[in-house]
Amino acid sequence: MISRRTPFPADLSNTIDNIEAFDAVASAATSRRDALRLAAAGLLGLALAPLVRSANAAYNIWTGEYTMTRKEIETAIDKRFPTTLNYGQLLSVALAHPQIGFNPQANRITTQVDAQVQNVLLQGQPLAGVLAISSALKYDPVKRAVLLDNPSVERVDLNGMPAAYGQQLTSIGGSVAQQVLNQYPIYTFKPEQLRYGGREVEPGAITVLPDGIKVEVKTK
Repeated sequence: MISRRTPFPADLSNTIDNIEAFDAVASAATSRRDALRLAAAGLLGLALAPLVRSANAAYNIWTGEYTMTRKEIETAIDKRFPTTLNYGQLLSVALAHPQIGFNPQANRITTQVDAQVQNVLLQGQPLAGVLAISSALKYDPVKRAVLLDNPSVERVDLNGMPAAYGQQLTSIGGSVAQQVLNQYPIYTFKPEQLRYGGREVEPGAITVLPDGIKVEVKTK
């Protein structure tokens, strides 16, 4: 006997056609949703790309600059204090509580600290006051660090210090500035921060801002 295939009923055939059409539409919709998700992710990436934070310092890929904030610089300089310097057996200078200031016009950073000067030749309590130190900035490629450079005394105020000792006090302040802050690192780059897009970059010009600093980076 020869068997014959029984055709699908018309309504069942239409149902199958409808299911297949629905699957095609659903597949297309899913593809569109996936495309939209990818596009949204791409736009988000572009929005976030200009400012990338790596080890605190923010890097702007459009300007090619790292930016360090006041808080980051204060944290670095805070680690240097308190400290006490002794000059022979007669004089000691204790420094504490640094406060940071920025001078964009001179492209320098100011560090003001509380100071106590004890001189065994002067009877009584240590002389208390403030010492303000101004520093330039430079980059050291060996240390991969931004350093305070060439610090100088801006102001020395000690309560009760006779005016006759002003010159000696300024000289002592200059020595203190060199010992405490000269070549002191305020930010150290990690090796991965000096590579971008598979290429090596190196810091260049350093600019003091009203509330931080920025470091230009360029390809080698």
